[in-house]
Amino acid sequence: MQHALRRLEARGLVEARPKAGYFLSLRPESPTTPRSRARIVAPRAASVSDLLLDIMGRGAAFDLVPDPLAGSLPPGVLALNRAVGRALRRRRGGGYQYYDAPAGEPELREQLALQHARRGWPVEPERLCVTSGCQHALFLALMACCERGDVVAVESPGFYGVLQLLEQLRLQVVEVPASPDTGMDMDALEQVLDRWKVKACVVSPAFATPGGALMPEASRRRLLALAEQHDLAVIEDDIYAETALGPVPDPLKALDTQDRVILCGSFSKCLSRDLRLGWVSGARWHERVLRLKLVTQLAGSRFLQQGVADFMADGGFAAHLRRQRHDLRVNRDQLIDRLRRWPGEVRVSRPEGGLAVWVELDVGIDTLAAYDRALEQGVVITPGPLFSGSGQFRNCLRIGFAHRWHPDRLVALERLADVLYAA
Repeated sequence: MQHALRRLEARGLVEARPKAGYFLSLRPESPTTPRSRARIVAPRAASVSDLLLDIMGRGAAFDLVPDPLAGSLPPGVLALNRAVGRALRRRRGGGYQYYDAPAGEPELREQLALQHARRGWPVEPERLCVTSGCQHALFLALMACCERGDVVAVESPGFYGVLQLLEQLRLQVVEVPASPDTGMDMDALEQVLDRWKVKACVVSPAFATPGGALMPEASRRRLLALAEQHDLAVIEDDIYAETALGPVPDPLKALDTQDRVILCGSFSKCLSRDLRLGWVSGARWHERVLRLKLVTQLAGSRFLQQGVADFMADGGFAAHLRRQRHDLRVNRDQLIDRLRRWPGEVRVSRPEGGLAVWVELDVGIDTLAAYDRALEQGVVITPGPLFSGSGQFRNCLRIGFAHRWHPDRLVALERLADVLYAA
């Protein structure tokens, strides 16, 4: 019963009240929820603005200004560093002369399998392959199931990193409207599939960037039914699931009975971006994924994988996630409170996971045009058009809440408002 209630809470159907129990959650759409909707346009060659390289070069994809407290490590990362250090000290003798197994260290894959089993997806370690981050996992997934010129459906607004991959692989993109609350619109996806031959669909069911959407179970089941009907691969970007502010939702993969869902994950968003450790379960394409992993990476760091495996086995990862959930909730609420003080009509998503909110401003505001003016004020923003393959969402932007709201970042928010609402 308790497990069932936690699942209902994860889908937003009930809410837990301390010392009172569970209650039905009646959550009509907030008047401040972003309402912009992507247009469905014909498949086109994917391309990404050079502006993205500038943003990434400044190390500010999720931040407005550098964090002056970035040098102080949280307890979870300190414990992780100690676990990695112990693993490195154990690498004596000739072990350093050997590559890891093609799929990655067995100890880490075993811990990942246990982690996913707790989320409702029992998977054998042999069905997991360790990668160099989630972007590498997505790259392998797309290479395994697509060929040059194929059409790939993506969320809109959605992750610009997927657009980068599609561009490099010479794949075409078709944008499917997505809600900041519930993710990809299944009616719109069905329209797309009826009009064009789509080879794969990339989705983030759990707290999709940029708005933190959580796809309801009904939509997940319909997505899988459409995939079976139209014979397409579903690539699940599961990177944000463990940032859940409440119960962690099951992966879409847990509902996959046809072996069509390629699951991709990483520690980048829930633990450390510096680890560069991800994983992929390639479904019916898994053997091809393993071969492509050897071609694109050959091998990974054995002591790093073993250190992370020890960190998970000792309970350090679970403890870190508990602390992180509290911090992220505080950061999110402080950001939304500040944004609601901005002038004009400001609509902000309120995600129950992820690291960012999606902000929709008055139609006349152009966040792309404001990028350089914001830089002059020492503020880096991620304009809305970066999250679209066709330049949509010019009056939107993503703002992260991964870091605490120290005075410098609060000042940056005020400066950004001045820039955006300047005549």
